Amino acid sequence: MYSLTSFDISTSGWVMAFAAALVIGISKAGIKGISTVIVALMALAFGAKPSTGLLVPLLIVGDIFAVIYYNRHTQWKYILRFLPWMIAGVLLGVFVGKDLNDTTFKIGMAFIILFSVIVMYSWDLKKSKKVPTHWAFAGFIGVLAGFTTMIGNLAGAFSNIFFLAMRLPKNQFIGTAAWLFLIINLFKLPFHIWSWKTISMESLTINLKLVPAIILGIIIGIQLVKTIKNQFYRKMILILTALGAIILLF
Repeated sequence: MYSLTSFDISTSGWVMAFAAALVIGISKAGIKGISTVIVALMALAFGAKPSTGLLVPLLIVGDIFAVIYYNRHTQWKYILRFLPWMIAGVLLGVFVGKDLNDTTFKIGMAFIILFSVIVMYSWDLKKSKKVPTHWAFAGFIGVLAGFTTMIGNLAGAFSNIFFLAMRLPKNQFIGTAAWLFLIINLFKLPFHIWSWKTISMESLTINLKLVPAIILGIIIGIQLVKTIKNQFYRKMILILTALGAIILLF
């Protein structure tokens, strides 16, 4: 069990944690593609493994606010198509993740994300309106999303690729992603509590102190999203997702 009471959390550690919580709020409000920054800040503040459990309750708080605000835009047909594969990926991550080499995981995921972004960008250059309909596309991306969300809370890149491929407009993208991640993060909770033991009363106490930063981030994020046009939003997600993959490499 990873006891956070044994950590001497420095002032700089708390600053990084509050920054991560602020970015969670901004991300959940619709500025997608910045999950790698969140993961990196929390890992620096609390350590790699304990930070995975610390993040999940914070992400759920952000998901709840996002669902409340964007619920009317949710497209359930895409969630039903993607969610079963993502759950399969989470289960794979639960059993494989304990022994997985961290460096191999990061390099592999970074290259898959970059390749996917390049494919999406090439589709945009061709002005293609074609939407992938084969089950293998949702299956492959969904399993990767579930696996990476369990291992390192890094599923955002893969869900971004899926929803961009489905050509979802800005608000539908955000609303659908909000419900998808609320469901999947709740599904992950028991594994973090009883299998990996990365969530405890001590970690939940730290979570409570970071909630105000999430709320502030949500407010900031909602205002930012309102100013972004649909077409630019799509390009922004691609750029931020690619940058996140590059950060993951280093």
